[in-house]
Amino acid sequence: MTGNSALGSMFGAGAVDTFLGLPRLRDLSRVSSQMVLLGADGCTPYPSVGFYCAGGPAAIRAAGAAYAANLGHMNFDLGGPVFPAGISAVDAGDLPQTEADPEGNRARIFGAVSQVLDRGAVPILIGGDDSLPIPMLEAYGARRRSITILQIDAHIDWREEVGGESLGLSSTMRRASEMAHVEAIIQVGQRGIGSARMQDVADAQDWGVNFVPAGEVARSGLGRAIDLIPAGAEVVICLDLDALDPSIMPAVIGRTAGGLGYWQVLELIGGVAEKARIAGLDMVEFMPSRDVDGQGAAVAAQLLAAAMGIIARQG
Repeated sequence: MTGNSALGSMFGAGAVDTFLGLPRLRDLSRVSSQMVLLGADGCTPYPSVGFYCAGGPAAIRAAGAAYAANLGHMNFDLGGPVFPAGISAVDAGDLPQTEADPEGNRARIFGAVSQVLDRGAVPILIGGDDSLPIPMLEAYGARRRSITILQIDAHIDWREEVGGESLGLSSTMRRASEMAHVEAIIQVGQRGIGSARMQDVADAQDWGVNFVPAGEVARSGLGRAIDLIPAGAEVVICLDLDALDPSIMPAVIGRTAGGLGYWQVLELIGGVAEKARIAGLDMVEFMPSRDVDGQGAAVAAQLLAAAMGIIARQG
């Protein structure tokens, strides 16, 4: 037994099958909490890689189990417990996704997020590859809710298609730009060489995307990124874990030096909550097979708990 597991055992944590030991919700039509956590191993895979992030939600939940007995303890990342008094969250488990049924996968994510929104709760989706956000974002439009997207990612995801697939992980923000209810897109953390072509960048900028590359964040901080968030907007945060530097997040398919730090991502999420409303969050691209001694899972769990705590504290 090592790391967080040993620490959790020392302070009373036992075996749990939900994130942080949250109550399990088995029927989304009965949502009564402020936040609902959902997991998905994948959505629209590329044949070359399939569900390469399968097991990601389970690994993040397992890393958070060490804190299950201590949710009332001080969380110094938040200045108090994860959830203030009167705030509730539940874990609805993983959706039954399969590589052979991408259309069904998208429908299940769309349906689950729609049910959460219909009950007035904030959906938190963990996974899984970066095609998961497409049906999640579509659900807001079906509920006639205009949104701003804050994408935190090493890549811009503006490919028209890859290998004939237009709904895969490299096309997420281009597909989002085609949704009438998406009013603005701010993309933070780009770095290195990815799949984006020069024309993809031009298309994004022509649409109105504001890019805040990781290099700018390193040199000048997050002020411009936070300033770009419209005051009072409903914001959906799309967090690809490869936005984080691989020194703290090795569990991704495309490790690229120069990524954001834990505190930078948390500061960005907190800055959004101070001037707008976080209406949803996805945390994707966790690849268990690339993790090192559970380090990436531990960071993802700590960051997810803190992000949920920030959402719990917003007005």
